[in-house]
Amino acid sequence: MLLNRKELIVKTNFSQYPIQIGNGLRHEIGSKVAHYQNVLIVTDKNVAPLYLDEVKKSFSSQQSVASFILPAGEASKSMEWYSKLLDACIAENLDRKSLIIALGGGVVGDLAGFVAATYMRGIDYVQMPTTLLAHDSSVGGKVAINHPEGKNMIGSFHHPVLVLYDIDMMATLPHQEVRSGYAEIIKEACLDDQELFMKILSIKPGELIENQGFPQHLYKGMAIKASIVEIDEKEYGVRKYLNFGHTLGHAIETELGYGKITHGEAVAVGMLFAMWVSERIYGCSLPIQELKTWMKHQGYPIDDWNELENQALISRMKKDKKALDGMIHMVLLKEIGSPSVQAIDEKALLKHLQDFRSEYLTFES
Repeated sequence: MLLNRKELIVKTNFSQYPIQIGNGLRHEIGSKVAHYQNVLIVTDKNVAPLYLDEVKKSFSSQQSVASFILPAGEASKSMEWYSKLLDACIAENLDRKSLIIALGGGVVGDLAGFVAATYMRGIDYVQMPTTLLAHDSSVGGKVAINHPEGKNMIGSFHHPVLVLYDIDMMATLPHQEVRSGYAEIIKEACLDDQELFMKILSIKPGELIENQGFPQHLYKGMAIKASIVEIDEKEYGVRKYLNFGHTLGHAIETELGYGKITHGEAVAVGMLFAMWVSERIYGCSLPIQELKTWMKHQGYPIDDWNELENQALISRMKKDKKALDGMIHMVLLKEIGSPSVQAIDEKALLKHLQDFRSEYLTFES
């Protein structure tokens, strides 16, 4: 899995930062942030044994480098671990010129980024994603923790100073995490790149990260995300499109209990539902059956939420951050590459959800 090193520049209203993608970058992070004297690396119990020592060795002896290891899993994106990580920042004497490095997946990146956003009113941080799913969450500056009533309900916008994506670290991922991450690449393709969408659907079962196109799929997905963030940094307009599949996806995650299904797996179901609703509202024809068949062949657990009640899911969706004035706002597609935001009232959405579950998910692929 080789990739000629690539760099994207994300330009925000007040700054810009690079996204560097390539092989072996974890061995170079110390030299790239050599001007920071005090560094705290935040990681989790799964990642630490694999990469923490290698990352630490990249720093010079003149730099003070400490680490904080979280329990692995979505449950760490909580007030409890937010408080504990703030305590660690104080204990390590981090000041406004210090640096936090988020070495891990989306949970580590979101939590460490939120701590960086709020500690001393904001200090610098670097995103070092170790999962495919985190290619999406590491770009754009959204940082947050969960609330029992909703995912990412407590958060901020705080951009990293650098995103360093060493794709060698993808080699240790289990298939479940790979397919979870590919769901977000599919999302990005649905929003802006029909050719990428069709290339992904041509991947054979069980060959997601092994297919030759993987590095380019990753790069294109991140480029789409970066281009949208540049246009709409604070999600007042087109950035809302990045929530495609997330309205139902977040509801499933929350209602099942964090960790029972991966974020990408829940979003996969959410995308199928969003396509279903799109066809009924816009009268369009989308490749929903093709996508469903591909997902089933790749092992996505698109039926694992069957025991959840429709009304409970609707109640979760009403608490979504995009809901306004009692209306649920869903990102829909008029065609692949043409997204739109549609306000839908609760009664209509409940009917769509009931029909989707009874008429569509029961069909065999």
